[in-house]
Amino acid sequence: MKINQERKRIDEALDKYRHWLDEISDEQFDATPPNGGWSYAEVYSHILQSDFGSLIAAEKCARKTGTSTTKGANLFGKFVLLTCIFPRVKTSAELSSKTKKITKEEARNLLIRVRSRLDCVMELLHNAPKNYKIKHPRMGMLNAEQWLRFTRIHTEHHLKQLERIRKIISQ
Repeated sequence: MKINQERKRIDEALDKYRHWLDEISDEQFDATPPNGGWSYAEVYSHILQSDFGSLIAAEKCARKTGTSTTKGANLFGKFVLLTCIFPRVKTSAELSSKTKKITKEEARNLLIRVRSRLDCVMELLHNAPKNYKIKHPRMGMLNAEQWLRFTRIHTEHHLKQLERIRKIISQ
């Protein structure tokens, strides 16, 4: 998929996140699902902070401040980047400890920050070198274009999680 297509898909996903903020009540946004798992507030916190960090990594690679290396994505990373499937996995204790509930206003502000960072990064990506990379915690060494692709895949993955939360809460 081309860089501009990745951008379009990220924008479409972020539009859905923004639209859902208007539909979800404050009480639902903060509520932990009856069977456990993350609330809407925690999903929004996780995905928007992750997107922001991923876009910073993409920018560093594009500006050649990453690591110049021939190493690439590991097997898991190759699978995700090739299939565009981010498997459902149990959340680690470390990730859960970093994820906090945020308010809907904080989510709106994070959405604005992510879109702004995306605008900045897009200007750099068309000429980004392939050999400058930054290590993803689970996927290995990714270059700027791969970080953008990961951002899209991960953002769309969590839309599915929000849909599962919606079904559970509306029962």
